Amino acid sequence: MAHRFGNAADHEARQPRYPSDMTDEEWSAVRPLLPVPGWLRGRGGQPEAYCHRAMLDAIRYLVDNGIKWRAMPADFPPWDRVYAFFRRWRDHVLVREFHDRLRGRVRQEAGRDAEPTAGVIDSQSVKADAVVGADSRGFDGGKLVNGRKRHVVVDTLGLLLGVMVTSADVGDRAAAKVLLAQVADAHHRLELVWADGGYTGSLVEHCLATLALVLAIVKRSDDMRGFVVLPKRWIVERLFAHLMRSRRLVRDFERRTTSAEAMVYWSMTMVMTRRLARSHSARA
Repeated sequence: MAHRFGNAADHEARQPRYPSDMTDEEWSAVRPLLPVPGWLRGRGGQPEAYCHRAMLDAIRYLVDNGIKWRAMPADFPPWDRVYAFFRRWRDHVLVREFHDRLRGRVRQEAGRDAEPTAGVIDSQSVKADAVVGADSRGFDGGKLVNGRKRHVVVDTLGLLLGVMVTSADVGDRAAAKVLLAQVADAHHRLELVWADGGYTGSLVEHCLATLALVLAIVKRSDDMRGFVVLPKRWIVERLFAHLMRSRRLVRDFERRTTSAEAMVYWSMTMVMTRRLARSHSARA
């Protein structure tokens, strides 16, 4: 049972050596939260040939350092096996399941309920690599970026509740209708979402009437000059700052938007496993 006990019988345990590798404290916190593989649920397939810890560390290394799949260091499992793991978790929504379990545990460790009641929505435009096709890239005239746009909703701790990647020319309000519907469906206790002035207009009435969500607009005063920290909006900016520390996310290198969304979830799992490890160490 490589998914839970740390090593598959036919491969030796890998020794951690990179900053992105999970510590033993992280692994002990992560192991019970991993999704159960299909073969253990009686849905067919074969047991994993490699330890889940090695697979997770390999993907964390790729996200953190921005390497190509084929440039995976030799001490990890073969790159094609790691990519197959990434693709399976992406297509079966396992990475989001894993991420959401971690978020619930982090919120509980912080003294909050596992399910949030308030959030913040915003978007981030990033340049797209040459491998990104014309069908999923566009030009953001406001940010002067040719690429894609990440639309995110976070809770009041800055933890991700939902992400949707579109071409950069998609408007914030159009994307928000879809994303907020997904987030509201997944988080039934969500009642209030803060947003900036780009989300004004009919979206406010739509959220209240259709999703039972209060969309509160946090506006910047006309007499403000220079950089000013606005209430609530800084929370989502902190998430964007973290994403920019993951080199794979500095620009969009993914051929598919679903892969781009998965990379965001993987990046945030690194934040949360480290928080859990620190929390457990503080109690020890």
